[in-house]
Amino acid sequence: MTLTIPSAPGSSGYLDMYPERRMSYFGNSYILGLTVTAGIGGLLFGYDTGVISGALLYIKDDFQVVKQSSFLQETIVSMALVGAMLGAAAGGWINDYYGRKKATMFADIVFAAGAIVMAAAPDPYVLIAGRFLVGLGVGVASVTAPVYIAEASPSEVRGGLVSTNVLMITGGQFLSYLVNSAFTQVPGTWRWMLGVSGVPAVVQFVLMLFMPESPRWLFMKNRKEEAIHVLTRMYDISRLEDEIDHLSAAEEEEKLRKHTVSYLEVFRSKEMRLAFFAGAGLQAFQQFTGINTVMYYSPTIVQMAGFHSNQLALLLSLIVAGMNAAGTVVGIYFIDHCGRKKLALSSLCGVFISLVILSVSFFKQSDAAASDGGLYGWLAVLGLALYIAFFAPGMGPVPWTVNSEIYPQQYRGICGGMSATVNWISNLIVAQTFLSVAEAAGTGVTFLILAGIAVLAAVFVIVFVPETQGLTFSEVEQIWKERAWGNNSGWGSSSESNDMDGLLEQGSQS
Repeated sequence: MTLTIPSAPGSSGYLDMYPERRMSYFGNSYILGLTVTAGIGGLLFGYDTGVISGALLYIKDDFQVVKQSSFLQETIVSMALVGAMLGAAAGGWINDYYGRKKATMFADIVFAAGAIVMAAAPDPYVLIAGRFLVGLGVGVASVTAPVYIAEASPSEVRGGLVSTNVLMITGGQFLSYLVNSAFTQVPGTWRWMLGVSGVPAVVQFVLMLFMPESPRWLFMKNRKEEAIHVLTRMYDISRLEDEIDHLSAAEEEEKLRKHTVSYLEVFRSKEMRLAFFAGAGLQAFQQFTGINTVMYYSPTIVQMAGFHSNQLALLLSLIVAGMNAAGTVVGIYFIDHCGRKKLALSSLCGVFISLVILSVSFFKQSDAAASDGGLYGWLAVLGLALYIAFFAPGMGPVPWTVNSEIYPQQYRGICGGMSATVNWISNLIVAQTFLSVAEAAGTGVTFLILAGIAVLAAVFVIVFVPETQGLTFSEVEQIWKERAWGNNSGWGSSSESNDMDGLLEQGSQS
């Protein structure tokens, strides 16, 4: 049976009919405040990934065993990634069972505890334990913040608001470089660098006491009065009725599905396999196109240009982090004006060109005479600047935004956690292999490999990632049903299909 489903209230088509009900990014201070508060989780994420590079220099001075063991150094850095992978995997279940608010507060407690353990660590092994705790908190936060923001956002500005969390991540990285610089002359240097990260976690915990639970989560948990109370602070009366009708329709649809969702259920449902493949693929390609390797390699690129000062390397780190944050601001605007897919593709095209420039500069640098090396060094600096300029507005925010909106309510926590885990695993793989590959094959070849991966990523986006700009969650679900089952929009089982067809027929008759 072929079905034509009209646009749901609150959908993009509905808003085209009533443009006066559209909301701008700054249109509601309550939603913006909720977004910024939830985004502190992104700040913790960014700070933790950036601060350890500077802190490790001083940790080696305090602990000779660390200075003498590259394995301990790698473990101190990577243990946070291990914790983040586990936190992201568990974070989906925590989100679905306890709600977005409690999940955020749990992440704050774990992160703050980890910061205290790191600051007071009497030996590197306690420090590693603290890094693991911080990673757990970051992992849970990396799942929770995008979903929490997305579920509280109007569809027409959802992309920009979710991208605010990515801005907080890049802002956290920038802050970490500032903090590293500020504490270089202070006794207990690395303890302050790592310990001060607990302050934003405490601030977010206090602010979350005054924040609401996600209205969509409340509605699906049959706490409708609480959900409506939250929605009244977000929308005026005309839009409020539309949003409630939309949530009611979504709730009816959820009732036809199984109430208990397991990780295996994601792979048993054809439409969920397609959605998860698109979301997890975006997260993997975000890392495998080399953002963390380019950020890591930036001091070497400056040295290629003929500058060898450590102070200049620190300045470059600040400039690169600042460009990354500024690029994310650009992405916040374009993600709801140009769309997720176009933004990702344009970003990947620029990333490809930038990586080719970096590759050529390293090839030429190795062949050039010393007198000509500076020219190719500056070419490498240009490639670095272009890479950040193209990556930050597109492949920075798009994977997190898309993953916050492509899954049905029942699967959103679990799938969001699984895709975030893919991101952290990919991050760990790249971090552990980049230097080895560069040493074995050469830096120019390594950047050329990353350029090839960027081409694969563009093909992936074209083929597997749908455009979700301005669509409601229900409309996005419909995309996966149509991709899985064609115009029949079937479900994973015949009984579910019959139940849904009956409901839709009743709706069309009424």
